[in-house]
Amino acid sequence: MNGNELQSKEAIRLTPDAVKLLYEEHAPSLLSLCLRYCGNIEDAEDVLHDGFIKIIKSIHTFKKKENGSFTGWMKRIMVNTSLNQLRDRSKENKFLDIDPLVEKISIEEEDETDSMINPDRFTQEMIMKMICELPSGYRTVFNMYVFEDYSHREIAAALNFSENTSKSQLSKARAMLKKKLNQEKIKQTT
Repeated sequence: MNGNELQSKEAIRLTPDAVKLLYEEHAPSLLSLCLRYCGNIEDAEDVLHDGFIKIIKSIHTFKKKENGSFTGWMKRIMVNTSLNQLRDRSKENKFLDIDPLVEKISIEEEDETDSMINPDRFTQEMIMKMICELPSGYRTVFNMYVFEDYSHREIAAALNFSENTSKSQLSKARAMLKKKLNQEKIKQTT
């Protein structure tokens, strides 16, 4: 079942078979998205479950926009569900994974870590594992900026901190990933 099929009034009244088909078609990629934010499979599966329930409950509200797709709409729901879980978890733990000093640090937008290492040396699973190992704050900003194309202003608004904090978290995430990639590169050559 694709987004075009869901445009008709009949498809909006999802039968159990249609829900199953929708889940089977989209769950793997949505789980991967959730895993990038959550950092572990258990939390990612919880977010996938909660997000999928939101999708089913609000499927009647989906309206195809000029450049919007049904898959993009579902991804946005999963990103928001992931962010909500991270916020809830930080409230439970009464701390955020964000360095309180970063607001005082002025950093540059780009630090040239994007072109540092040949990505052909690494499998998608290796890179995903490295992203999942990032601290929660770094991982969240990295995912929102790199994979979801949020601006620093949008990230700051969504996570309730300054744009400089977003920039700093992204810079630190990239530096940490670069270090991990370099360590893996050394392992591969020895």
